[in-house]
Amino acid sequence: MPAIQRYPTPLPVPFSKAVRAGDFLFLSGVLAMDAQANIIEGDVQVQARAILERIAATLSECGAGMGQVVKATIWLADLGDFAAFNQEYAKHWPQGGLPARSCVQAPLYKGAKVEIEVQAYVG
Repeated sequence: MPAIQRYPTPLPVPFSKAVRAGDFLFLSGVLAMDAQANIIEGDVQVQARAILERIAATLSECGAGMGQVVKATIWLADLGDFAAFNQEYAKHWPQGGLPARSCVQAPLYKGAKVEIEVQAYVG
């Protein structure tokens, strides 16, 4: 059985920000939060940028990069933000490196506009 490595979050929440299991790295859903776990104000693009930058930083900390992401799951509070979200999202992936993706609408914590979860292949 492969080893499991957990990366704790600095936020006051009961989960790991990432878990590596064998050749895969699973990141918990990321919201646009500051260090006190408050949602960063701004439109869906501002929040998506903050989230994707945090995802890139977590991947780097775990020895991976955005190009290794194989699957992303997106929750939007309002599917009316889909086009604006996609404009920001596309900027954060290497050319030709877009992962498989799902996107659904859901109410989000503290009125957040977007949440993103990714899995990466690190083998």
